[in-house]
Amino acid sequence: MYASELGGAYTIDPAHSRFGFVARHAMVTKVRGSFPIVEAAATLDAANPAASSVRVVLDAAGVDTGNDQRDDHLRTGEFLDVATHPHITFTSTGVKHVGGDAFEVTGDLTIRGVTREITIPIEYTGSATDVMGFKRVGFEGGTVINRKDFGVSFNAVLETGGVMVSEKITLEFDLSAVKDD
Repeated sequence: MYASELGGAYTIDPAHSRFGFVARHAMVTKVRGSFPIVEAAATLDAANPAASSVRVVLDAAGVDTGNDQRDDHLRTGEFLDVATHPHITFTSTGVKHVGGDAFEVTGDLTIRGVTREITIPIEYTGSATDVMGFKRVGFEGGTVINRKDFGVSFNAVLETGGVMVSEKITLEFDLSAVKDD
């Protein structure tokens, strides 16, 4: 269970965090990818979780699925249009403790210049003092969005009647945050 001593300002550690996604490809397999963190910070209020907040800025051009050709296509106007919209952002508007180590973080997700409110189930995974003496906390979670809600509508119909890329995209978060002094 999260503890009151965890309250304070935190910087999310990009080297030990992942903001990823999963999309079904050709309706038969999953493609996984991630985005580099430009900036990410959180303020935790253990006594009053509703007073907590988080803001994350991701580098859309840094999309990485492990395939350069696919990543280049994702950067184009058919998908993320990174020339016009270089960042993906999330700014929380509310945090709710739903029991135990579980929370719901509601906020504004902006992809490709389109902002939609989403709610993300998040689980507190623990805290530790690292070898450098920094206090760390961990959270993980995820949610499903419809990419068309954000103007990402490219697709191709397959011979079998399916589509090349699923509309539903699973967002995955593994976060390690270091307490600011």
